Amino acid sequence: MEKKELYETIFKRKSIRNYDLTPLDQNILTKISEFMNNLTPLDSDIKVELKIISPDDVKRRVMKKAPHYIAVFSEPKEGYLTNVGFMLQQMDLYLSASGIGSCWQGIPKPTKDVLQGSDLEFIILIAFGKPAESLHRSNLSEFKRKPLNEISDIKNTDKLLEAARFAPSAGNSQPWFFTGDENMIHVYSNKPGFIRGLLLKKYIRLDVGIALYHLKLAAENFGKETQITFEKTAPDYSNKGYEYIASLIQN
Repeated sequence: MEKKELYETIFKRKSIRNYDLTPLDQNILTKISEFMNNLTPLDSDIKVELKIISPDDVKRRVMKKAPHYIAVFSEPKEGYLTNVGFMLQQMDLYLSASGIGSCWQGIPKPTKDVLQGSDLEFIILIAFGKPAESLHRSNLSEFKRKPLNEISDIKNTDKLLEAARFAPSAGNSQPWFFTGDENMIHVYSNKPGFIRGLLLKKYIRLDVGIALYHLKLAAENFGKETQITFEKTAPDYSNKGYEYIASLIQN
């Protein structure tokens, strides 16, 4: 699939919560597996494992059932949650661009047998399948997102930051901030308060990984060569409630 298709999907994707429970055709599942096995990591030194599992392998509690799930496991190293968010958003956009509904699932967990089948730490699930509701948003007004001036102080980068602005996040918390210039964009996460930290701490780094992938994809869509780095000289914004995550260099 061309990256242009993934980029265009940013502006119409939505989280699908109602599914036709008929399993997808095996040929489709094979294509999904092939894409899943070739995701680009943010950090190739972090071991990540993705498995397609059935609804019988998931303890859903109150969540609605889907015909398929992707279970994600990772080696718990520095930056591993951001790495998972960066990788899995590629999957989310691919599914939506392919006419398949998907939704990040923070509450459900795999069964004990699935958990014991990996030596890595379980991180999160993505539900997917044929949607039983409209697959895409009809216009941008359906997104509920903060305006650009609340998430960035950079000038002349609206096209790139719009893509990051529309990234999904747990509880629609949008826990990111961008500073820098049009050549190097520094990406930060919000430092949550005590209660919010208890509820969303795990997901904040995941969410910033999602936004970081949107940012990189947008830059590449506009013909830029990109590199994601970790800059020791990035501005310290801790007094404003932000923690540095990574930087995107574009040429």
